[in-house]
Amino acid sequence: MLQQLGLKEYEAKSFVALARRQRGTAKDISETSEVPRTRVYDAIRVLESKGLVETQHSNPQVFRAVSIDEAVNTLQSKYAERTESLRSALSGLDPADEGDSTEATHEVWSISGNRGITSRTRQLIEGATEELLLVVGHKSIFTDQLAEQLQSAQERGVNVIIGTVDEELQATVQDALSSVKVFVSELDWLSRSPLPGDDTEISRLLLADREAILVSSFTETGADSREHEQGVFGRGFDNGLVAITRRLMATGLLSVNDPEAEET
Repeated sequence: MLQQLGLKEYEAKSFVALARRQRGTAKDISETSEVPRTRVYDAIRVLESKGLVETQHSNPQVFRAVSIDEAVNTLQSKYAERTESLRSALSGLDPADEGDSTEATHEVWSISGNRGITSRTRQLIEGATEELLLVVGHKSIFTDQLAEQLQSAQERGVNVIIGTVDEELQATVQDALSSVKVFVSELDWLSRSPLPGDDTEISRLLLADREAILVSSFTETGADSREHEQGVFGRGFDNGLVAITRRLMATGLLSVNDPEAEET
């Protein structure tokens, strides 16, 4: 995990070795971490420059790791700084001259993986100004974070309508969002397919302000199926995907919420 935060292998092993003891020499660190003694000094110099290790200039030199809380805060700060630097660098890029661009309302993009789909879900919810129609197709999709995002949307005046695929899930969602209208969707095809051998399950279907759509699904083939969640995203009132989904959801959601509702 330390390597994922920017430390190289020997640096991470040396820090862990020091974190396990109050202090130690290069020899002690080498014996504990199995890092070659000649490489320990290089690793310690890097760790010291990052504010993770302190050095006592005795003979031999003695090293100690900063407290765990201090180390975590330091790494977190460095990570945030790099992320912000990346944001600034990317924001400052000059746009390439692509000539005539494709009309945005005709674009459909694919998204792979739960993290990316969850992030796009959050963006759509936070960007909605009038209405959010959401069908929760699987219980694993309805997280505490999603509930908080939907609650915040309703509190800022967005009309939030939620459908589920069964009564058990309806009760779960209603308990978390007591002031939101939640009902069992009439879109039966979300939870089951009439085609033999098709075990693909629609995991979420989100329509924001009737002009942006996110549909995702996964196949129930293992415990890690959510990691392989696949989705498609489209934006624009005239976008074909958005238009079709809007009409399907009007049948399965809006008619339940308001029997006289018609697409405008």
